[in-house]
Amino acid sequence: MTRDATVRPSGEDPLAELRGLSLGPAAGGPPVLHDAHLSVPRGGVLGVVGRSGSGKSSLAYSLLGHVRPGLEVRAGTVRVAGLDPFVRRDARTLRGRVVSYLGQDPAASLNPALRIGTQLAEAVRLRSSATRGSQVHRCVDELLRSVRLPADPGFRRRLPRQVSGGQAQRVALAIALAGRPRLLVLDEPTSGLDTVLADGMRDLLAEVLSDGDRAALLVSHDPAWIASVADQVIRLDAGRIVGAEPPRSPLPAPRSFAGAPVAGPVPAGPVPAGPVPAGPVPAGSGPADLGPRGSVPGSAVSAGPGGALSVRGLDAAHGRVPVLHGISLTVPAGSCTAVVGPSGSGKTTLARCLAGLHRPVRGSVEWQEDGAERGRAAPAQLVAQDARGALNPRESVSAALLRPLRGVGRRSAGDASREAVRLLGLVGLDADVLARRPGELSGGQRQRVALARTLAAEPRVLVCDEITSALDPETAGGVLDLLDSLRHTLGMTVVMVTHDLTAATGHAQRVVVLDAGRVVEAGAVDRVLRTPEHPVTRELLAHAAHAASTAHAAPSGSAAHAVRAVPDERR
Repeated sequence: MTRDATVRPSGEDPLAELRGLSLGPAAGGPPVLHDAHLSVPRGGVLGVVGRSGSGKSSLAYSLLGHVRPGLEVRAGTVRVAGLDPFVRRDARTLRGRVVSYLGQDPAASLNPALRIGTQLAEAVRLRSSATRGSQVHRCVDELLRSVRLPADPGFRRRLPRQVSGGQAQRVALAIALAGRPRLLVLDEPTSGLDTVLADGMRDLLAEVLSDGDRAALLVSHDPAWIASVADQVIRLDAGRIVGAEPPRSPLPAPRSFAGAPVAGPVPAGPVPAGPVPAGPVPAGSGPADLGPRGSVPGSAVSAGPGGALSVRGLDAAHGRVPVLHGISLTVPAGSCTAVVGPSGSGKTTLARCLAGLHRPVRGSVEWQEDGAERGRAAPAQLVAQDARGALNPRESVSAALLRPLRGVGRRSAGDASREAVRLLGLVGLDADVLARRPGELSGGQRQRVALARTLAAEPRVLVCDEITSALDPETAGGVLDLLDSLRHTLGMTVVMVTHDLTAATGHAQRVVVLDAGRVVEAGAVDRVLRTPEHPVTRELLAHAAHAASTAHAAPSGSAAHAVRAVPDERR
């Protein structure tokens, strides 16, 4: 493979085409996307894989004539159905009618102040030929049914906050389909869903893409799904197309920052249960004592003083709607407890209660530590799932990190700046992101900045809400390895809200299963995930196993289009 590559599937007259497209910071600096050449054939599905920050979303946005704030088009052309999406007149013709976008965050696609029926009707009027009220009403009904949602008046009257995450994602898909587009741009549309909803969403999208006249560009960290629906796959690395391959080619096992393999499927042997062995924390230990790039000096495993995060009889609500009911659990100091469950089961509300960001109706959350005053508040910090909402869009990464660094450790400006660079290294980011704002970063980069900012506050309890959902497997494995290092070296206690059962198996000692706001099963990981007792646990595991086996279920010759990498003739 030469340095630059052109990816052309067999067949003529592509629906979308990039020719030598390069994107980069308007203020100067290395390109985000470099000399990209690719074609999306009519009726074809092009899969895009690569690490977080490799340029996948920037490539996807270009098909809609959009670049992230702070970036500019440096060279090249984009054509969709023969039109240039970067030309305003052409963009009006294309967006919603010829090309539509579905991303990983339905909240960004839906207006929180408008009812679902109103938003769908507006999309139908703007993107289709339906104008009369009866026509629009019929189209809205058809859209809701096409994405497996109820078309009754009660559902239409709901606001986005009154539906689950899976329902919100399907409403966003219905809006994207309102203009009957010929090209769908799908950017991690299942990353924030639990295994059951993600499995259903994958089936739904496979049905949508089965229309022979509809093409798609699919960005995903899920190699099994890519393999099952894509006709061809390209790889991005540091903004360059570095490979093209059939979808059935085996994907290399993801590896952590340190080079060790990331946890794979549920292993056959036993998983250690309970907290890590107790031991003293070295004096002055904190995030500042960790080595670069996720490494930890020394190999001794030690936890903090005996203690626990204790939750007793916790009830919580959103307004008058009860969400959590009688939650009781104990997280031993220095251990990791995973919280899993279907979307809408109350996992995020529980995480916010643990971090002191949501006031419970009744019950208590206490940090109990030997030699400390009983019942004092836990020194907890939350890493939220929505990193875009957690970071100030007008504030640089440097400002976001320096505030907690100067406040917690009372460091000098120079020491705080050096610590900010080191914390970024821990989460796999380079110092050049310090000057950027959140809108100039990829979803995975934003998530890692949010984690670095949380570590700057030196918490004893780290509450992680789906922090790997926007990350590729390699980067996710590195972040999870980092959490293990923090636990073992500093005695940090971790509560990990996740829909990734592989992460729970490889990195947690205990697991708590929520459903409808109640704990339905809890215990050691090896017991709960190997011999589940509750139907919800069994369903989550069954769908996870189904997703993992998808890549091996279809025949290897299922690709509809051959793929060949053509060397750049200009070199």
